[in-house]
Amino acid sequence: MPDSPAPAPSAASEKKPMSNLAQRLLYGVLGAIVLLFCIWYSAWTFALFFGLVQMRMLWEFYRMMREANYKPAALLGGALSLGLFGAIHYINSVYHYAGVERTSALHPVGAAEVWFDALPIAKGVLYGIGLLLPTILILREMFAWPRENQQLAPFANVGVALLGLLYVSLPMSLLSVLAFDAHGYDYRRIFALLFLVWSSDIGAYAAGKTFGRHKLAPKISPGKTWEGAVGGFLITLATGWALGYLLPELPLTYRLIVAGVVAVFGPIGDLAESMLKRSVGVKDSGRILPGHGGLLDRFDAFLFILPVLALLQLLLG
Repeated sequence: MPDSPAPAPSAASEKKPMSNLAQRLLYGVLGAIVLLFCIWYSAWTFALFFGLVQMRMLWEFYRMMREANYKPAALLGGALSLGLFGAIHYINSVYHYAGVERTSALHPVGAAEVWFDALPIAKGVLYGIGLLLPTILILREMFAWPRENQQLAPFANVGVALLGLLYVSLPMSLLSVLAFDAHGYDYRRIFALLFLVWSSDIGAYAAGKTFGRHKLAPKISPGKTWEGAVGGFLITLATGWALGYLLPELPLTYRLIVAGVVAVFGPIGDLAESMLKRSVGVKDSGRILPGHGGLLDRFDAFLFILPVLALLQLLLG
């Protein structure tokens, strides 16, 4: 009996997998929509979104450290990071949730007073984490001692756990310092920060591709150039000027200073994370965003920008 002809390939089997560029575009657009919606909708969706984002970023940092044979307290660190983010958010947002302005001389009464009754608890959580954190992490190592096949000292694990909270969780928690002013939550301020960071990235990429000749940090990130850095700086300053249409109440000088901070410290944050990944031999911090890597890859610039901006706001208002 002659062999029957092979069945024709179905349309499904002929379908090509999505290209990396298509994945980047699709998930980039979806991620941007979710991000902007959560920021725009309300203060609590802003807090929920970035609270989860910073905890995921911390997990990605600990995952990379495990590649280097450290054993940081990932679950404990995640819980502490949520407490840190929540406490800083509450301290900065209590006037907003109570429905009064920070500059008001009136003492809130009734339902608004409940928000201020919980303020000492939030401050207690913040101070407790800051003062007792090393002790908590060392106790965790004592209970786990000795670890099987643990070549590194337990205090190295404590140091890595602390570093994750200081490098990732604390800077991301400072977003709440920027999101609230004397009148309450202002989503425009976070939008402005995103526009500046995106402008820096796009400007550096475009200028680097077009004019790039001199390597900025070849041992850390061979693709970055001084020409790209200058292009990103100029585009970010231009965006800072244009933000006068979004935040007309902010003086031009202040907007340009903020833009300069983003243009300088954003690339430093990106280089720092690139050095981290090279040191442990990984390409991406995670796989939560196909085509984009992890959240630590997406928000690494924030880790150096936010402390400087929070200090700037503290000094200049």
